[in-house]
Amino acid sequence: MNTSKRYFVKEKDLVTRCVAGETIVVPIKNNVGDLDSIYTLNEVGTLIWELIDGKNSVNRIAEVISNTYEVKLEEAERDALQFINSLEKAGMIRTVENKME
Repeated sequence: MNTSKRYFVKEKDLVTRCVAGETIVVPIKNNVGDLDSIYTLNEVGTLIWELIDGKNSVNRIAEVISNTYEVKLEEAERDALQFINSLEKAGMIRTVENKME
């Protein structure tokens, strides 16, 4: 599958809070926050996080970033994919099938 056409959803065992334009993500393990694995997302990371909903492909996320921050689409797609892959590797998101294609 073309990586830019992949779709992702957030895992359920996470607590998120938006503070001063950044998003703090805390994984929950055994009903307790894993304070050794707190993630802080900057403004762009927060936008990507908000767009991860199983309906927006990596390509669509890159388009939003490109338009919002006036960067080339190729650069936005490369950076978004790198960030999304790191979220997936950390177990915060997972790939899903998009039923609309």
